[in-house]
Amino acid sequence: MIKADVVATGSTGNFCVIEDCVAIDVGVPFKVVEPYLSGLKLVLLSHEHGDHFKASTIRRMALEKPLLRFGCGPFLVKKLVDAGVARSQIDVLQARMMYGYGICNVIPVELFHDVPNYGYKLHFASGKVFYATDTGNLNGIAAKDYDLYLVESNYKLKELQARMDAKIEAGEFPYERRSLKYHLSEEKCNDWLYRNMGRNSEYIYMHQHVDREFGHEG
Repeated sequence: MIKADVVATGSTGNFCVIEDCVAIDVGVPFKVVEPYLSGLKLVLLSHEHGDHFKASTIRRMALEKPLLRFGCGPFLVKKLVDAGVARSQIDVLQARMMYGYGICNVIPVELFHDVPNYGYKLHFASGKVFYATDTGNLNGIAAKDYDLYLVESNYKLKELQARMDAKIEAGEFPYERRSLKYHLSEEKCNDWLYRNMGRNSEYIYMHQHVDREFGHEG
């Protein structure tokens, strides 16, 4: 069984630790990360939004643990360097390529969002993990018979549509339209899971939140 500690998920911050040694996303204060830091070998980052990428925390992690590796897409390298991470600590990962880290193999996948974004397939000796948040869909992505799925389930379509209709009727702008485009509904999440899960697969719904109407960074 895969060990997964979803320390924080949602629009206020994201930080997930797999098998005690791999973290995915760092959008939380350092005090949240600190209890896990000694065991971490690899930090994978999905995209630049502040609830997934907190520069001050990432800088502190890199300074306190110089051997810690940071894996990301080419689109995040400058942001990591600007945050204070040494270029020698950064691994630039290309989508659909497999990277071996000893502790696990990593395959990034491109996700649809309003900024460049990666999901990750992680292959440990103990099993396989799929991670995807902040995406409007999972079209063209398959992860058959994985042991654990950490997948966004952001809203129920009927409830979101009802809120939008009420705002339109009241003459207000329905900011929920952003969720429809850039975040995964529970219905889409479940449909994808049903097509990919095996008999013994487990899943955790991730990133369940309501968009802030101004300045949302999801």
